[in-house]
Amino acid sequence: MTSPRAAAPAAHQILSIVTFLSTQRGPTAAASVASALGLPRSTVYRLLGVLVEHGYAIHYPEAQRYGVGIAAFELSSGFTRQEPLARLGAPILAALVDKIGESAHLAVLNGRDVVYLVEERAPHRPALITDVGVRLPSHVTASGRALLATLPAAQLRALFPNSEAFTVRTARDAYSLRDLRAVLARVRSNGFAAEDGDVTEGLASVAVAVRDHSGWPAAGIAVTFARDHIDPERWPDLAAEIRHYADELSRRIRGATA
Repeated sequence: MTSPRAAAPAAHQILSIVTFLSTQRGPTAAASVASALGLPRSTVYRLLGVLVEHGYAIHYPEAQRYGVGIAAFELSSGFTRQEPLARLGAPILAALVDKIGESAHLAVLNGRDVVYLVEERAPHRPALITDVGVRLPSHVTASGRALLATLPAAQLRALFPNSEAFTVRTARDAYSLRDLRAVLARVRSNGFAAEDGDVTEGLASVAVAVRDHSGWPAAGIAVTFARDHIDPERWPDLAAEIRHYADELSRRIRGATA
């Protein structure tokens, strides 16, 4: 069977160029694109011309470099409008809740907060404050900590430049960047994030990050439960179960079928 790449090499090449441009910190020389992708320069210049013509790339003539165009931005806006994370995540969360019998939710990082996109409540479990559309400070939630732990140090510092950046909800929330770094170091060491009564007294949560095709954190999946339902010694096993479903959502975000 002919692979999609072999059947449509030009389509593969042009998508590779758009993807490469979108991952760069700024406009890039055509020669750098050709070198990174292993393509002939003549091919790259020709395809960049097509991308510029259709608005998917911008040519900066003085710098002789190319960047992402407005049409590519409009694609990303369409992605947001269609709520793909919520649509793709809802059935996965439902399957997770069926498996473990505890409530789960899907959240994304938005500035210093997390915003909840999907909540799947388990039968006979209480309502949570993490309803769809609710915002909470990322540093006190399991989902937020899972996502923050994936960020580069410079970006974390930019999000939390001083003590005023930390929203204080209770006496337990007294935070500094040093405190947060220690929490996130444990998240990376353990392979999952947790909070124990930081959001709601008597409830705990365990979360893992969902990554997109570039390895960037796309969302966090968390399970919330009564503190006395699951002993902390079992949290790593719960995290492993959540990670299975997070990996499935990652595959779906990337468009993979296996």
